[in-house]
Amino acid sequence: MSFPLLTATAALPALGAIATAAVPAARRTAAKWLALLVSLATLALAVTVLVRFDPDGSRYQLTESRAWIAEFGVRYELGVDGIGVALIALTALLMPFIILAGWHDADPLETKSSRWRPTQGFFALILAVEAMVIISFAATDVFLFYIFFEAMLIPMYFLIGGFGDRAHSGSDENASAQRSYAAVKFLLYNLVGGLIMLAAVIGLYVVAGNFSLQEIAEARANGSLDMATNTERLLFLGFFFAFAVKAPLWPLHTWLPNAMGEATAPVAVLITAVVDKVGTFAMLRFCLGLFPEASKWATPVILVLALISIIYGALLAVGQRDIKRLVAYASISHFGFIILGIFAMTSQGQSGATLYMVNHGISTAALMLVAGFLISRRGSRLIADYGGVQKVAPVLAGTFLIGGLATLSLPGLAPFVSEFLVLVGAFARYPVVGIIATIGIVLAALYTLVLYQRTMTGPVKPEVSAMPDLRVRELVVVAPLIALLIGLGVYPKPLTDLVNPAVKHTMSDVQQKDPKPDVEAAK
Repeated sequence: MSFPLLTATAALPALGAIATAAVPAARRTAAKWLALLVSLATLALAVTVLVRFDPDGSRYQLTESRAWIAEFGVRYELGVDGIGVALIALTALLMPFIILAGWHDADPLETKSSRWRPTQGFFALILAVEAMVIISFAATDVFLFYIFFEAMLIPMYFLIGGFGDRAHSGSDENASAQRSYAAVKFLLYNLVGGLIMLAAVIGLYVVAGNFSLQEIAEARANGSLDMATNTERLLFLGFFFAFAVKAPLWPLHTWLPNAMGEATAPVAVLITAVVDKVGTFAMLRFCLGLFPEASKWATPVILVLALISIIYGALLAVGQRDIKRLVAYASISHFGFIILGIFAMTSQGQSGATLYMVNHGISTAALMLVAGFLISRRGSRLIADYGGVQKVAPVLAGTFLIGGLATLSLPGLAPFVSEFLVLVGAFARYPVVGIIATIGIVLAALYTLVLYQRTMTGPVKPEVSAMPDLRVRELVVVAPLIALLIGLGVYPKPLTDLVNPAVKHTMSDVQQKDPKPDVEAAK
């Protein structure tokens, strides 16, 4: 039997979480270093997965299959396509930076309401989330995917509610109440979505007789499984609802600004750059793969919801006074672009959506982590409390600017390629949708540049006059992310070569071909 590389990649952070939690309370620094080393080792395994994956090979590679709950046809089945490999690599890449950025976020505080914050628990929970996300990206058994799709809510709940942002304008009691509210809202929204999905998972088993993604797809292809139209549509809606909550798609998005606003900056990155990607990834793998006809049936409504997310999220970002909530609403707009690309049903749109998942993760991590460093210095999340930062901390201001320019998809930075492909793909099949979506680009430039102007330029406010520039640890976090944004913006070919074959398989699942250009109309 070949080495179970995918299992090892997920098991290592899981075991690391247990080991980190078991470190004695007095050895906080040792727990931090252990978590960092585990995340680096996981990154090494993820790179091995990336190297061993052949984009031109079979659809699912590095596969593993073992009996699990035989009575119900549940198997422990793993396998990755180009999209899964890219997102596993993104997850493993971001984790060391998340851990380094949150190095002091769980240190004990003197206030009574925060004495219980265990440093070991903070880093153990982060590693636990990493393990569950990696399994989710690799699972080809629907029930196995569902288990970890839901299980990751537990550590995320404690990361939001137990280790919230210290830069809060109110009292300790008010801050604790706000964190609890955000954590409970996050949990309830996602639990409701998960319960609806569970009903759909059971329904899928009743119809198909098993949970294997590959077996169900083969049965549909050879005609041995023929779902009734209404049955397929109901099952699709059950899956899509859960993924839309996780994504988050308007109007199921309202948990995200609260969660990101009250979480520490590294945990906010974990939410939007890693965990939320499971929702959009699952739309590609499960919604389109299992229910192709229902996916096409629902496309017009989903495109409208995606457009609303793009415009609505951007408009609310423009009006925000809180830095972290601004980034949260910007992310809602960006997820609208991702979902637009997925359901444009073109190869350009789906390639762009996949690239957007990766590039949004990197750009949001860069912007939010630098914003976290800024907030930790001033002790406030309010935009109005800043001004003139670039004069006292030019490196911090410069990295903040690059992260912001990546967020607005400036040409030459990685997200530009993603957004361009999504718009091209959408315009090819739905010209009006593509035109309306471009409004989001204009609004992104507005909220990003206004944010930079109000925080970094102008007279130096007395409260920021002694603000230190980025320290060595913070530079180690930010510099590689900035380099990736520039590198993938200038030369995205390695990433496109990785995901394009998987996109072709997805297009084949839904029996769609790219529309041919109307040459006569162009004349």
